[in-house]
Amino acid sequence: MNLLKKDSILLGIAIGIVAPAVLFGILYAVSVGLAPANKSYLIKISTVILVSIFPNLFLLRLYLIKLKLDKTGRGILLATFVLAITYFVYFLKIAPLN
Repeated sequence: MNLLKKDSILLGIAIGIVAPAVLFGILYAVSVGLAPANKSYLIKISTVILVSIFPNLFLLRLYLIKLKLDKTGRGILLATFVLAITYFVYFLKIAPLN
């Protein structure tokens, strides 16, 4: 049985964290590698982080609609929400609820 076709919330959370982390690494390396001599980066780090969350949308659709693995899709959705909320709290200085 293929590991990525297992219906598990933990697998979804893992996929939902690993996919943005991999894309972040690629985008960050490109941003630093293509930066002009007078700057240390080409794209702001906050933009790179926000764009890195987008692959989860495609993975969510793949797991929920095409593969019909609801638990894995829910795990990806949970990871996406946590990453998005963390982004907004950290970069936009939105105070968490008390």
